Amino acid sequence: MALISKAITLYTYVLVIYALLSWFPGAYDSKIGQFIIRISRPYLSMFDRLNLSIGPIDFTIIVAIFVLQLAGQGLILILARLVYMI
Repeated sequence: MALISKAITLYTYVLVIYALLSWFPGAYDSKIGQFIIRISRPYLSMFDRLNLSIGPIDFTIIVAIFVLQLAGQGLILILARLVYMI
């Protein structure tokens, strides 16, 4: 369960880095930027249809992180109950 928690934390950091890269022109074109895009866009694309922008501010990443954390905690809770049930 600690492995799942660490993986979710790591992916949360990736999403935060993805958001921070948008503040720097050309950052998405770097090798690190391309790597971050490649691993974060599949998850973030699930939230694109929700239209979470208000003016120039996009709240997609905040909602994505919230859902990721919520799903992670739910998964850990379910696994803990299964492990301790045996």
